[in-house]
Amino acid sequence: MANTYPPVAFYFKLSFSGISGSVDVAFKEVSGITMEMGIEEIAEGGNNSFKHRVPTSVKFSNLVLKRGLVPKNSEVIDWCKSTLEGGLADFIETKTIIVHLLNEKGDPLNSWSFMNAWPVKWSAANLNSMNNEVLIETLEFAYSSFTELTNQGSSDDEDFDFGFDIFG
Repeated sequence: MANTYPPVAFYFKLSFSGISGSVDVAFKEVSGITMEMGIEEIAEGGNNSFKHRVPTSVKFSNLVLKRGLVPKNSEVIDWCKSTLEGGLADFIETKTIIVHLLNEKGDPLNSWSFMNAWPVKWSAANLNSMNNEVLIETLEFAYSSFTELTNQGSSDDEDFDFGFDIFG
């Protein structure tokens, strides 16, 4: 029987194509799993009471990842540095980033694959001597598109039923 409880949003993991290591998949927050249909408004000549609204292309927001500042031997940070410091003079290496939402057993409930991702921003949180907090770094990636992946290999009693299809 399928589990009908909503999934928790705090149990997830990431993977980057061509990058391994536990330090590079541990993040405290993921945001930007968003797609939006653009709309263009067209005024009809002689009719000022309304505008026609027609769909345009799909827009994607940037994928934003946050984590505690990691040691210098991070492959993800090396990739970000080479891209951001290289400017447009060098070839920009893209990777696939996969976000896995996990159940209580650590098995994927849902996954999203972000294709042709590349770093567009790195930032560190403000330094404040009055706070007792971990220094958080933020990595931001642009990507060409993302898709929801079907998670294979789980039995019926481990499946999660959203009750609707997110992407139609």
